[in-house]
Parts: sequence; C-alpha cells; structure tokens
Amino acid sequence: MENKIVYIALSADILHEGHINIINTASKYGKVIAGLLTDTAISSYKNIPTLNYKQREIVLKNIKLVKKVIPQHTLDYRPNLNLIKPDFVVHGDDWKTGPQSETRKQVISTLKKWGGKLIEPKYTKNISSTAIKSKLINLSPNNRVSILKRLLNTKKIVRVLESHSPLSGLIAENVNIRKKNSIKQFDAMWSSSLTDSSLKGKPDNQVLDFSSRFSGLGDLLDVTSKPLIFDADNGGRIEHLSYSIKTLERLGVSAIMIEDKIGLKKNSLFSDQSGSKQDTIKDFCKKIQLIKKVRKSEDFLIGARIESFILGKGLKDSLKRASAYSEAGADLILIHSKEKTPKEIFSFSKIFRKSKYSKPLVSVPSTYSKTNETMLIKNGFQIVIYANHMLRAAYPAMENAAISILKNQRSYELENKISSVKKVINLIK
Repeated sequence: MENKIVYIALSADILHEGHINIINTASKYGKVIAGLLTDTAISSYKNIPTLNYKQREIVLKNIKLVKKVIPQHTLDYRPNLNLIKPDFVVHGDDWKTGPQSETRKQVISTLKKWGGKLIEPKYTKNISSTAIKSKLINLSPNNRVSILKRLLNTKKIVRVLESHSPLSGLIAENVNIRKKNSIKQFDAMWSSSLTDSSLKGKPDNQVLDFSSRFSGLGDLLDVTSKPLIFDADNGGRIEHLSYSIKTLERLGVSAIMIEDKIGLKKNSLFSDQSGSKQDTIKDFCKKIQLIKKVRKSEDFLIGARIESFILGKGLKDSLKRASAYSEAGADLILIHSKEKTPKEIFSFSKIFRKSKYSKPLVSVPSTYSKTNETMLIKNGFQIVIYANHMLRAAYPAMENAAISILKNQRSYELENKISSVKKVINLIK
C-alpha cells in the first residue's frame, strides 16, 4: 500500500478519538492526505471553528500518520478529489443518511472515474467537536473578541440579532434552520441601547448608564459563545471613553458602535429630529483615534455610525464623513437610514466601496425591512443587524398573555400559544 493515496476531510477544530480512528484507518491503506476544511467551508454548515485555519493546520501537520495537508474550500470533495485522484477516501459511516448523503454520492461517483474506493469505518458514537465545545462554552474573552473579525473574512454576510437578556442570547445562540448541506443561523449578538433602556422601563436617551449595561452584558456573555457588538450611542464623554473600552474588551465584546450625534440623545427612527446635532468630523475622529489607541487588540473592532441621512444632510456629507472616519481608524461603517427603502444607503455603498477608504459596511434594516440579505450582499454590505426585533416580539406576546389571563380568569387558553416550561428548562443547559 506504500504508493497508494488516501484522502480524508477534517475540520480538526478539537481533535478527538473519532478523528484518530479515521486517521489510523486511512493510514492502513496508504499515504494520508488530509483535506482541512477552511473557516469558510465550516461556517457554511455550523459555527466558525474556535481555532483558525493556520492553527488547525499546524496541529494536523504534526500528526505522524498525516503526510500532507491541503485546504478544502467547500463541503464538496470533488475539486480536491479531481486534483489528487486518490485511490481511497475514508469517512465514517454516519454520512450514509442525513444532510451529507448527497456529498457521499458525489464522492462515490467521482472515485469511479479512476477506480477509487470509499472506505467507511464505523462512526465513533457519542463524541463530536460540537458536543465538546458546548461543554466548554465559557470562551476566554480574548478568543471571543477575535471571532467577529474572522467571520467578516469568511462569510458573505454576518447576521446579527439583538439580544437584551441571557434568555434572548440563548435563542440567538441556538436557533438555526438547516438546508441540505448548509445551515442558516445568527453569527453574532447586538447589545442595543434602545432595548436595554426599554427593558428597564426607561427612555432611550442615555439615562441608563454604561455601568448598568455592562453588568447585564456579563450575564449574557456567561451563557453564550457568539461574538457581541455593543451599541454605545455616541460613546459618552471622551474623557470616559477609554475606561469603557477597557471594560468591553475585558468582558469579551468584539466591537463597539458609536454614532456621530452629540447632546441629549433622540432615537434616530423618530420622524422629528429637531434639536438633534451631529458631531464635527474633527471631534468624532478624535473618539475613533482614542479607541484605536486604547484597545489592546486589533481584533476589537471600531464601528462608526453615520447619521447624515437621518438628519437630512444627504449623500455628500455621509461620504465625506465615512472617508474621514475610515482614515481615523474605524474598522466598520454603519450608514443609518429611516427610509422605507434602501435607496439612499445603496447610493452610498455604490460610491464608498469603490473608494480607497472602503471598510466593511453595516446595515440596520429596521425601517426598510422588505430588503433581504441577498440585496444587501449585492450592494456591498457585510453585516446586517436586526437591532430590536427580539424585544419587539416579546412585548406583544407578553401583553396578549396578560390580557388572556384577565379575560378568562385562568391560563388554560394560553397553553397552546406559549412555550412549555419544559422547552424553556431544556434551553438552559
């Protein structure tokens, strides 16, 4: 078997006995070439791996029985199989049914072209990288901080869901829809000043201070593993900003988003923006530069939210600000709009993404909600934030439950409309 080539495909995020079994089996048939799935390939069907490609490659290259490691850029084996034409492919027998069964058929069909054979050892039950990671959910803050930047490099669009409590965070963490070999899920969480204030029964005008919000963040991050973007309004006083950044990094937050308004906050979705003022470009750039100087890691991203469209200043002003903020050190540009269509933000992206100051664009489609993610991707947006939908969904549900109990003087009529206690208990590990 010395001259035979054996191909295996692995994620190898957390190596366990199942992986070793595959490698040992493969080595009996010839020289083992491992196709290491890239971050992009992995994130197409489950969460991005804890270790990046380079880290996983180093581990795999140092396993004695693995002779060569090459990248596998998709879940489809065929590009690599046609490249190296292996005599054997080894994979556990678990893919005979389920989402990977179609991939298996493709492998068998491709191997037939040169007389190759598929070897399927018995799947090692009750163990997987995903299961192991679920038990190790408390990532170190440093590991969590870096995930958002990696997602931007691997996904067409990063899907972010507002999470105002640990329970809503668990929903963002776990809910998904599977389609063939892919999975649709939320990639990150959004800590919204609007929903945090509303949850406390206070107006959205920065009356809820950062220390109160940071306390709640700790509880949320304790039970989740996905990255989080913190909505910091205008960042507060510049003299205090450095302390906020240190706290956010220590907690494991991946990005801060600050808006270029000053004075008493008025929610941007209000039609009447009289009294609202926009910061000068010079002073807002000072905030960005300070964050850049204070942050410990370049993986902690700085987001600049531009309010020019909200305040009626138009495209020219928004582009001028975007270029200046980008040059000052912003990693993300959020162009905000309260229009019912994305026309003005798309006019912005068409010009800005071609400029030398281009940075990943962020969309918050609260008012132009008919706009789907495919349209956002086509127009150059890399992050979409569903900024307040979890709280907005919870409010009418709770109100209707209260009305039903009052009306019927019992809770029986609610039972088929609300979650069972068992489901809630099982959500919390």
